[in-house]
Amino acid sequence: MTTTRGLDADGHIAREGSLARVPAPFAPVVAAARERIAEAFGPDRLHSAYLYGSVPRGTAVPGVSDLDLLLALHHEPTAADRADADALQAVLDAEFAQVDGVGVLLFDTGTLLSELERHDLGWFVACLCTPLLGPDLAAGLPRYRPTSLLARETNGDLALALPGWRERAAAAATDADVRALTRTVTRRIVRTGFTLVMPRWGGWTSDLTASAEAFAAHYPGRADQMRLAATAARTPTAARTPADARTADAERAVLAVLIDDLGPWLAAEYTAVHGEKAPRP
Repeated sequence: MTTTRGLDADGHIAREGSLARVPAPFAPVVAAARERIAEAFGPDRLHSAYLYGSVPRGTAVPGVSDLDLLLALHHEPTAADRADADALQAVLDAEFAQVDGVGVLLFDTGTLLSELERHDLGWFVACLCTPLLGPDLAAGLPRYRPTSLLARETNGDLALALPGWRERAAAAATDADVRALTRTVTRRIVRTGFTLVMPRWGGWTSDLTASAEAFAAHYPGRADQMRLAATAARTPTAARTPADARTADAERAVLAVLIDDLGPWLAAEYTAVHGEKAPRP
């Protein structure tokens, strides 16, 4: 499919990944994930399973990229479901050196197809997730355009994340803690910055560099901070060494800029432009 700025010929956001784009080194990982998911959850619990992130987009780097999975269950996830998902993560991560971590999201189909999640989790499944097992939930979801409504419902709650990030930053005792928080914060900041300008930019991208540049074109005064976030988000944890210039102290400095300066400004600007995300229970 030919797309322009991530949109199809009708101006809808095109699904960004496919199994055909999975890089060859990751094909065994995806095959094992499909098999292990089916074994662990079975048809009584599992409605469908999906890949998302760099692997189905075809941009994953062996030994650096992680494997991201979403499982749609027939029922609300239980503690037992979460335990099985954690075990699945651990087994796949240990077996395949190609991936630097495995993440599994669990949701029930009722939530994913709900009106409340129509422009958040529903959009995520329909546009950013690649079907791996079972019937595709996207068949029951609308097609999406890069609108202010989509911007509001995907990232209009940044202000709610900031206090928790500050607490985690203060409590981070190890380099691993700092790096994990840096990964979370930088990616969320860049994606929020992009969706702030997404309707004006007129498209969709998951590329962090492109996202930062789209933001920079509309907010040049904050461009350097957003580029800093994108650079930090792109630096893979597995590739860092003790001699890496970006030490934990440097990452703490990045976190301070993003959490205490760019983040609060971005949250306020987002609310002013798009409004606040609808409250969740």
